[in-house]
This record gives sequence, structure tokens and C-alpha cells, in this order.
Amino acid sequence: MDIRVLRYFLAVAREENITRAAESLHITQPSLSKQLMDLEQELGKKLLVRGKRKVTLTENGVLLRKRADEIVALLEKTEQEIGSERKELSGEVAIGGMFTPTVLETAAALRKKHPGIQYHFYSSDATDVTERLDHGSLDFAVLLEPVDTSKYEYISLPDTSSWGVLMKPDCPLAGKEAVEREDLRTIPLVFHRRAGLQQRIALWAQTDPEHLHIAATYNVVNGSLVPFVKSGLGYFLTTKDLIEPEMGGGICFRPLKPPLEMQYAVVWKRYPVFSKAAEAFLKQLADRIL
Repeated sequence: MDIRVLRYFLAVAREENITRAAESLHITQPSLSKQLMDLEQELGKKLLVRGKRKVTLTENGVLLRKRADEIVALLEKTEQEIGSERKELSGEVAIGGMFTPTVLETAAALRKKHPGIQYHFYSSDATDVTERLDHGSLDFAVLLEPVDTSKYEYISLPDTSSWGVLMKPDCPLAGKEAVEREDLRTIPLVFHRRAGLQQRIALWAQTDPEHLHIAATYNVVNGSLVPFVKSGLGYFLTTKDLIEPEMGGGICFRPLKPPLEMQYAVVWKRYPVFSKAAEAFLKQLADRIL
């Protein structure tokens, strides 16, 4: 499978139109169509559904787009690392997950010393981020503890996150200053899908994870937060630092009592092959907090 053809396929997936993709690639439409048909023949799977106005991906096409994105990104990262062997430290550092003050301040301090370093930040949930970490398209992930120490090394950060519950102002619990263990055991929850976090919350609530009333799960907090809470589906269990920009709009936040704080960690693969820039970032971080 040629990397050039993967780039062609990604262009078609992005444009959703073979003619427009061919124009963006500066090749002819018949040539691009043939390359795509050859790719489907090579894989023995149909990747595209060719409509009159739009090209859509099959289930196998969606999988290939995900893997092709990772392959192309990893190749470009490798090319950049190999090509950056000069006296002045330079290169790219790819970081995914949450971006805490310690991580961002470390990144800024290192780049002040070495302006040739460039950062790529990727925001997503822990499942997606650790998958990219495993495949090598990310150097580091910033996650809430606990960390899977069978697969990863990590440094705990001084940054912490306080847990609480988002709700409508007219909910019964809104009249309380804080949400207690007994409250949490009896209300429908909208909670993060990460199993480790669910176990940690259950431990705090002094119950088993399966006894929590989880009405729905989410992966990342985004702009849909306010209508989600207003829907009445459940009480939204999250951390205060994630929702402060979303506060207002007819929702309120109540902390847990006793307080539950979780620590962030910078995580990387065991036995990593780091670029010089990634090594420098890790050293800068360790010197700062250890």
C-alpha cells in the first residue's frame, strides 16, 4: 500500500467528491478514480459509495481513514524528526488530552529556550488519546489519574481537578451547598465513559460501580453541555475546571462533599523512542516538578 495513495484516499474522504479531490491534489479525475479502484482491489474491500453528487465512506472506508490519518501523521512526524538534526534543538512535540497550567507553562519555557520546537496539541477523551499514544502519533498524554502502569510511565502533576455535579437550578439538589455520598448513590448520572474514573467515583461514594445509576456517558465536554444538562436526562458529573467556561445559561454546579480531587499526570509509553524535542520536554517537566 503506497503512502501516496493513502493521501489520495484521505483527500477524497475530506472533499467527499472525487473531482474536487483531484483538483486539490493536482491530478486528473480519471487517474484518481483508477488509483482508488486499485486500492479497493488490493484490499479486497469496497471503501467508497459513489453517489451522483457525493462520495461517502463504507464501514471499511471509515476504518481506513482513521488508520491512514495515523500512518500519514506518523510518517510526517518521523520525516521531521530525522530532518531536524542540527545544532539548535528543534522538532515537534505532540501532546494529547487535557492541557493543564503546568503542561502549558513547561511547553512555553522550553520553547523560549529553543524557538525551533513546535507543539501539536490534540484534544480528545482518554480512549482516543491513549490509542494515538500507543500508535506513536502522540508523544505524551495528559490524563486524570489513575494511570495504567502496566502500559505507561507517568509523572504526576501538581494540577488537580475538583469533582462535582452540574444540574438545573430547579433540581432538588440545587438547594444544597454540596452533593453528598448518599445523594450520588440515588440520582441518575451522566458520567464520563472511562471505566477507571467510574471506579474512582464509586469508591468515593462507598458503593460498587454497577450500583451507580448511570443514565448516559460522555467522552469530552464541549459546547453542547448546557442543553445536555437542561434536558433533564440526569445529573452531569464532571470536574469544575472543565465546565467553568460553560457556566451560566440556566445551570449550576455543586461540589462533592467530602471534596473529591483527582490529580493530572503526563503519560508516555513504556520504552519510548523519543525525538530530541520530546526528550527535552520531559526533562523540562521533570526539572520543574520533581
